[in-house]
This record gives sequence, C-alpha cells and structure tokens, in this order.
Amino acid sequence: MATKPELARLIVAPSDTDADMLYATRIFIGDPFIFLQQNGKRTLVLSDLEIDRAKKNAKADEFVMFSQLEREVQGKAKKAPPYEKVLAHFLRKRGVKRAKVPANFPLGFANEIKRKGIALETSNGLFWPAREKKTAEEIRLLERALRITETGMKRGMEILKASKPGAGKKLKWSGKTLTSEILRAEIDSAILRAGGVPTNTIAAGGDQACDPHERGFGPLQANSLIILDIFPRDAKTGYWGDMTRTVVRGRASEQQRKLWEAVKAGQALALKRIKAGVDGMSIHKAITELFDRRGFPTEVRNGRRVGFFHGTGHGLGLEIHEYPRLQKVTLKAGQCLTVEPGLY
Repeated sequence: MATKPELARLIVAPSDTDADMLYATRIFIGDPFIFLQQNGKRTLVLSDLEIDRAKKNAKADEFVMFSQLEREVQGKAKKAPPYEKVLAHFLRKRGVKRAKVPANFPLGFANEIKRKGIALETSNGLFWPAREKKTAEEIRLLERALRITETGMKRGMEILKASKPGAGKKLKWSGKTLTSEILRAEIDSAILRAGGVPTNTIAAGGDQACDPHERGFGPLQANSLIILDIFPRDAKTGYWGDMTRTVVRGRASEQQRKLWEAVKAGQALALKRIKAGVDGMSIHKAITELFDRRGFPTEVRNGRRVGFFHGTGHGLGLEIHEYPRLQKVTLKAGQCLTVEPGLY
C-alpha cells in the first residue's frame, strides 16, 4: 500500500514574535518571511537583507531570495507585486496543492493562495506537536532562562532589603522614595545585563497587588505585601523564564502571614502531586479546597473577584503562556509547567 504523502507545512511570520516560526528555524528575524516544509525539506524565502545571515544560522535545507520571486511575478510591470501574490507564485512553482498553516495565518495571504487553487487547512491544536514535550536541550535552555530570571529577582530583593521606612511608611532607597517604577527599572536592568529581555515586569504593592497583572506604580509601602512577578525572555534563545515572589519589607501582619503560608502550602501540594498521568484539574481543585479550609474561599465580594481565581500553572517554552494549561489536561512526561497558585 502506498504511503500518503506528507502534507506541506507553511508559515509566514517574523520569528522574533512567532514561536512556531522560531521553533522551526532557530533564527531571530524581525520581518515576516516564508517557511515551507515539503516532503521533509525545509525552505526559507527571505529578503536580500537576511538571506546570508540565515544561511549561516537558520535551521533549513534551502534558502531562496524573495527578490528573485518578486521579479518573476512583476515581469515588465512598473509596480512591485503584493507580498501575497509572490507567496502564491512560490507555492505554485513548488507544486504545492495543499498545505497546513497555523491558526494565526494571515487571512489576506490565505485568500490569495486559495484563489490560485491551493487548499489550506489550519492546525487543530499545536502546529508543531513536538513543542509540548521538551527535549533535554530545551530543558537546559529553560534552566538558562530561569537563571536570568533569578538574577532579576535577586536584584529586586536586594533593593527591598536595603530600603527603609520613611514618612508615611513610604519605603526609601538610595536617598529617594522607592517606587514600583524604580524597583522595576532596577530589576529590568539586571535582567538585561544577564542576557535577558524584560517584558512587563510586575512590582506591585498594597491594593495594586490584588490585580494579578497590574505592573505597579507609585511609592511602595512598608509592612505591605509586594508582588514581584518576573518573566524575561532569553535574548539568545527565545525561551522564557517565569518567577513570582510575594514579600513584605517591614513586619507582616498575622493575616498577611496566613495568606502567604496558605499559598506556599498550595504550591507544595501541587508539586507533590504533579506527575505523568495525573489529571491537572484534580490538582487545581485540591488547592482550591485547601484554600477554602484555611478560610480563603474563591468568590465575588463587593463586586470583585477574591480568592484563587486564576489557573494553577501554564506551559513554558518559546512562549510565556503556552500549551498546556496545568488544570486543563492530563499531565505527560516532558511537559514544562509553572506552578503558581495565588490568593487575592
């Protein structure tokens, strides 16, 4: 029986911001370019600006100049053809009849390709299923990203430890009021020096810390809960780190201690139960029940969500939030996940 030919795979995106393209090519390019995998062969179509660098660094078998294809389409016309017409010409030239594309494939490109008689289907789930299970090399790269993250966290802790309460319990550091903006800038600078790219670092105190993705602004207060949530990208590899800590500069109240201890216990429970074959939702529910028993129910109170109203964790890799979400899957060996329950 003849084997069914492999379906061609097509991506058109900048690898700087598209994880599937970066996974396929292992090179950072800021503008969209073409990736085609056909019968096991990987071809990149690139601008004149990028092609020589790609030949040295990208993971591919063949490199084609976009300008050459553009000239073929333009012919004697004075105006250069649209990108999508060059793309469709390339696919027809390669004999592509049908291709699989990611769910975020540009609609305008898809319409032009279909007009040329080429069928497209979008991926149902992961475009590259292998991304779910991390290789030993990927785990090493994630560890490197986490070392960068730790560098930023260490700097944040150093500054908070060196700060002192001032007038109105505002923290003072290096002769001035310590604000979320100053603390974040110091954390981000440490990350940059360590080889990372900081992205929306959170340094939020007091009531601001009750909004999980509030970055924080204004003066930080003594005796108040301060959340540091740091998630930089390794500038060299594109893999992400993610780390959250909740601290108090000064003296924590009994209620603050109970909150912190409950979250620590919830994380410990999850880490103990996580293994291949376990239903992630069972872990999430167990943490929620633990919080309930400790007097921290998840509910709507005075029009606001309180308690544990986000997920237990998420996949980490070439995206900061990637498949799987811990509480929505049966866990598998090789998945890399954060474990970050919280109370608000």
